[in-house]
Amino acid sequence: MQSRHSDRARYFEEQGITTTNYVIPYIDSIKKIRPESLVLEVGCGEGGNLKPFLDRGLKVYGIELLTNQFIQAKKFYQDHTFHHNLHLFNSNIYEIQANNLPSFDIIFLKDVIEHIPNQLKLLSHLKQFLKPDGIIFFGFPPWRMPFGGHQQVCKSILSKIPYFHLFPKGLYRFILKIFNEDKEAIKEFMEVKDTGLSINHFHDIISKNNYKILKETYWFINPNYQIKFGLKPRKLPKLLRIPWLCDFYTTAIYCLISKK
Repeated sequence: MQSRHSDRARYFEEQGITTTNYVIPYIDSIKKIRPESLVLEVGCGEGGNLKPFLDRGLKVYGIELLTNQFIQAKKFYQDHTFHHNLHLFNSNIYEIQANNLPSFDIIFLKDVIEHIPNQLKLLSHLKQFLKPDGIIFFGFPPWRMPFGGHQQVCKSILSKIPYFHLFPKGLYRFILKIFNEDKEAIKEFMEVKDTGLSINHFHDIISKNNYKILKETYWFINPNYQIKFGLKPRKLPKLLRIPWLCDFYTTAIYCLISKK
């Protein structure tokens, strides 16, 4: 496990840097972010991805299931100049209905969709929160990429080992146990194995929910890796975007969609 996973203040700041440098320009290339734009993040954690939007004075909303992260977000933002523009909800996204929130210009899920069960239902559920000309941004690691099981947060040497999350469930759980990963962590790893998202399945749930793709980028080196490892982000050449196979070496997908 890297220190950033336990140092939540550092992780919060790193999220904000990546969102400023990559996510906001990506969204802005398709839909201009204006002072009156309303922004929602699903699975906001401590809220690091929301900070660049809030720094601009935008009204931002965040939904976070985990209570500890929700409380930490409240603390991080209590002295922010525009804290009155921040609205946080400690809830499961499926428990929130349209009458609880306004309609949004921008909804984004960054490193989140791969943790949410029933992603087909999720994309249908999100429509009620989206303005007619609104967009949804997704950033996620394909399940078959080297660390698609999020094993980088393991406390043992397993944090350095790629692809072993692709083993059958029983063998995967056994390996985690013999390396003394704690029970709660193993439970979370197995949940990610159940919800991990391939590129083909992602395209399938977009199509079934009658969305259209406005922009999509396959990253060979994830933009997250710049702040984490000092690596320059690199897009995957189109020649290498081979269906199914590219899941193994695409470390992130960025995608913008809208209603048809």
